[in-house]
Amino acid sequence: MKYHTVSTSKSGHGAIFTNAKDAMEYQKKHPGSAYQVFDRMPGKIPPIGAAEAGKTTAVKRSVAASSEGIRIYTDGSALNNPGPGGYGVILMIDGEYTECAQGYRHTTNNRMEMMAVITALEEIRGADRKRSIVVHSDSQYTINGITKGWAKSWRKKGWKKADGKPALNPDLWKRMLEITEGLPKLTFKWVKGHAGDPLNERADELANGAAQGADGMLVDEGYVN
Repeated sequence: MKYHTVSTSKSGHGAIFTNAKDAMEYQKKHPGSAYQVFDRMPGKIPPIGAAEAGKTTAVKRSVAASSEGIRIYTDGSALNNPGPGGYGVILMIDGEYTECAQGYRHTTNNRMEMMAVITALEEIRGADRKRSIVVHSDSQYTINGITKGWAKSWRKKGWKKADGKPALNPDLWKRMLEITEGLPKLTFKWVKGHAGDPLNERADELANGAAQGADGMLVDEGYVN
């Protein structure tokens, strides 16, 4: 069972729910609240952190250790696509749960989906790179680009597609290939977006919050109209 906390103050007031739907409804009624997901019932409601939306954030906490290896949940968002965007990442390694998010001034949804995966995988170093790693994403573009060999084919052809047209986002595909080729036990799992998966919903919330941030937004240097 998952436990969903909604913190409404820095002193730790709020509520705990056993499903994402009720938690998100409660959060909508409390602007400025913070939503987190736990594998076990937390001893208390965590206080709202000091991180601002739109800025890179990292929130760590302990959860029950998993035998599933390293688990990653990612999501990306771009308002009006293209437009202000952001990504959200949840990384779970040996019972340590880390969240991070970043906003960009002008980008696309696909680029943010890719940046989420790249950011998460770049955090895995040393011996952890040889472990079983599962990336959960609702982006078929990102998953198929790697698992179906599209990106490798585009790279071999000088970042051209089969029809001779330029492949989009070559800068990010290059980075992703360099990372994934060094992770022998990496697999991707497609998750249907907005279907009630609590960690996918949380990654979506992080991405949307980053996209709506005003301060700390970066310039997506590789974005080409």
